[in-house]
Amino acid sequence: MKDLTPSPLSKRRLKAWIGLLAVTRRAESHLREHLRVNHDTTLPRFDVMAALFRRRDGLTMSELSRMLLVSNGNATAVVDRLEKDGLAKRTPLATDRRTIHVALTPAGATLFETLAAEHEAEVNSLFGPLTEAEVDTLSSLLRKLRKDAE
Repeated sequence: MKDLTPSPLSKRRLKAWIGLLAVTRRAESHLREHLRVNHDTTLPRFDVMAALFRRRDGLTMSELSRMLLVSNGNATAVVDRLEKDGLAKRTPLATDRRTIHVALTPAGATLFETLAAEHEAEVNSLFGPLTEAEVDTLSSLLRKLRKDAE
């Protein structure tokens, strides 16, 4: 059983968690607003396009849902809008017509390249106060936490 007695280090870890959560929420809110105001789009839509852009040959809807850690219904709703806007195309697999494959259209890939460049610039601005060494340290610490969490 874990020791539940608070220690000075446990209090500091809790404060670090709260700080990390606050920074993450502010950054995500800023990026959502940037996408909404400047591109009339949403972060979930951006995330779906990013996943499809990384896999140019496309994904099945199930793979897309797993990759984004969202329900099939959430992924389907975003893909519906992308398809309606001519940015994605669904195709049933030849070997199993029940399995739907989705990929970005050329217009979707072109739009995503623009969105991704601006997204990177916004993230760069958010991390602007950090030096190169601080970014490296932060990245190393986050990798350590991710590895331990797995």
